[in-house]
Amino acid sequence: MKFCLPVESDNGFDSLVHNHFGTAPSFVIVDTETKSLAVIANADLDHTHGGCNPVRALNNTVVDIVITGGIGSGALKRLLEVGVRVFKAEAKTVLENLNMLADKRLPEFVMQDACAAHDEGGICCPH
Repeated sequence: MKFCLPVESDNGFDSLVHNHFGTAPSFVIVDTETKSLAVIANADLDHTHGGCNPVRALNNTVVDIVITGGIGSGALKRLLEVGVRVFKAEAKTVLENLNMLADKRLPEFVMQDACAAHDEGGICCPH
């Protein structure tokens, strides 16, 4: 299984989770099958406000789960359409959030939780 967490900078499992998927400079990808950790740059960082394409942002890297502080409704919809589950980060670091997910202590995002203001050109998240 592959997990994706948007991060501010690469510090491995100690990386701080970014507060919004689309504006994160990079993503930590944790693969539980190969027990590996990789960092990829956000390939869609220059998207228009409200126009985040998560598949492009991840440079076509296929993941099963995203854990993020916040996400726009368009990006959430696109991830859900391709079968990616999205959870709300509740801790500061990658490792803390992965442990919380394993303990079933992270809430799953639903459309009502997304930053809908992005689609209307507004601001909803502190990013």
